[in-house]
Amino acid sequence: MKLIVIPTSLPEVKIIEPKVFSDTRGFFFESFNAQEFADALGQHVEFVQDNHSFSVKNVLRGLHYQLVRPQGKLVRVVSGEVFDVAVDIRRGSPTFGQWAGERLSAENKRQIWIPAGFAHGFAVLSEQAEVLYKTTDYWFAEHERCTLWNDSQIGIGWPLDGEPLLAAKDANAPPLADADLAD
Repeated sequence: MKLIVIPTSLPEVKIIEPKVFSDTRGFFFESFNAQEFADALGQHVEFVQDNHSFSVKNVLRGLHYQLVRPQGKLVRVVSGEVFDVAVDIRRGSPTFGQWAGERLSAENKRQIWIPAGFAHGFAVLSEQAEVLYKTTDYWFAEHERCTLWNDSQIGIGWPLDGEPLLAAKDANAPPLADADLAD
C-alpha cells in the first residue's frame, strides 16, 4: 500500500500521506488512486469535480458546506501552506461542533479527506498558496451555506499571522447555533 492514513480527532476525517519517490531529479507520487483510496477508507468514493484556488497570506476561506447534496472533499496543496479545517455539522453526531485541523503544504504533500456532513475551511499561512480539491458532488450556489469561522462554540485555533482576509459571506456567516443545517 502506498498511502498512509493518519486518524484525526474526528473519526471520519482522515489525513492521507502518499508514498513519495524522490531522487536528484525531483519527486513523483500518485496524488490519487481510486482503488487505494477506497481500500484506505474502507469505502468507495466517487469524485465528480476538481477545484483549484489561489490565495494570498492570511486569506481565510470557510467554513463552507452544502445543505442539499453535501460534498465530500479530498484537499491538497500544490504551492505554499495552509491550515485546513473540518467541522462536524451533523446534528445528533457525538462529535457535532468539533473540529480537526492539519497543516497541508506543497512540502509535506499531505491531503485531508473531509466527508459529506462536515464544513470545510482553510487559512493561508505562506505568502501565497494554491489548493486543489476533489468533490463528491457538484457545487450548487443555491445550496451553499457557511458558518462563522471564529465561532467560540467551535473554538478553532487558527494559526493566523494578523487579521484574516475574508469574503463578505464568510465575515457575515452565522455561528453554528444559528446556522442552516440538515436534520
